[in-house]
Amino acid sequence: MIVDFSPPDISEEEISAVAEVLRSGWITTGPVTKRFEHEIEAYLGAERCACLASATAALELSLRMLDIGPGDEVITCAYTFTASASVIAHVGAKIVMVDCEKDAPFIDMDKLGDAITERTKAIIPVDIAGIPVDYKRLNAIVEAKKPMFKPSGRMQRELGRIAIIADCAHDFGSKFDGICIPQYADFSCFSFHAVKSLTTAEGGAVCFRSIGSITSEEIYKHFMLLSLHGETKDALTKTKAGSWEYDVPLPGYKANMTDIMAAIGSVQLKRFPGIIARRFEIAKMYEDGLKDNPRILLPEYENEHIWAIPYVYFIRIKDASVEERNEIITKLAVEGIRANVHFKPLPMMTGYAKMGFDIGDYPNAYDFYHNEISLPFNTVITDEQVRFVIDTLNRIC
Repeated sequence: MIVDFSPPDISEEEISAVAEVLRSGWITTGPVTKRFEHEIEAYLGAERCACLASATAALELSLRMLDIGPGDEVITCAYTFTASASVIAHVGAKIVMVDCEKDAPFIDMDKLGDAITERTKAIIPVDIAGIPVDYKRLNAIVEAKKPMFKPSGRMQRELGRIAIIADCAHDFGSKFDGICIPQYADFSCFSFHAVKSLTTAEGGAVCFRSIGSITSEEIYKHFMLLSLHGETKDALTKTKAGSWEYDVPLPGYKANMTDIMAAIGSVQLKRFPGIIARRFEIAKMYEDGLKDNPRILLPEYENEHIWAIPYVYFIRIKDASVEERNEIITKLAVEGIRANVHFKPLPMMTGYAKMGFDIGDYPNAYDFYHNEISLPFNTVITDEQVRFVIDTLNRIC
């Protein structure tokens, strides 16, 4: 039996929606993308949303929106995918990494305050596996550091404090204390990559709200400017009679979502209640099947503060070395089960090690990584396949 790690859940409804866009005569950014933005706003309770090419683009353009660059510092967690930190390097700011919590992959709030300096302009907290960080505590830390904040640029002055740019690539729809993340963060960046809980094949979105006198609509227009080469008119607007003329007030980027992608996402959002329900079913099957194994430590997706839509089902093998963990993954592969690891800490990656980051400075990140295994988790997996993974894991661990 082959059990793939995370194939996409695409129905005939998504296929029909894409075909409709292909037949429409307009396939790039247009009315379907704009509709999808408003659907996301309604679903998440966000003031405004801009759909983009990826969560990475959303993170980087949020930094650029805030005029963050050389001489500035941006904090993120050492336990994350490279995009959370690479965007900081892209804008020329200094990457400041903080270790994760003991036995949890989230930024250590106890250490976060000490990492903040007068040059800190933003924090990029990372929600992993669908589970949000403690946004109330994060906001309290940022509020306490307001006296040392030195703004530069209009938006930083209007904000008056360190910006929170949430890396929500894993947790579209998850809640902290019953509230979705865009109501806690200044910019919330979501991924709709092929393996995500809600997909547009590639793609992402950023949700935001008004900042002081800067309205959310003004911020939205600037995101559009940044994401479409800095052009003052998009392609659809230029097609209107006599509307070819446009300006380029800044050298922008190419980071827009297409109507083809948005058509997939719009259908996925309609189907999302069923997708969520199935994800919780699979997570419960894993929990029930593995909880009696003394070597397997299980994740928690619900408690008094969090309601997390499971995106990755990560387990840890008690007392396992890296070599044993890798051997277990190999044994699963021999049985046809495709497992993964989320994540190899950034200081262990060559590019970040060259910048001077040393995994020895991040013991909690290494400790969480060295025995972590991400099990196959997707909404096209069958109950039989889940039971096969459970039985195989219990047999080899």
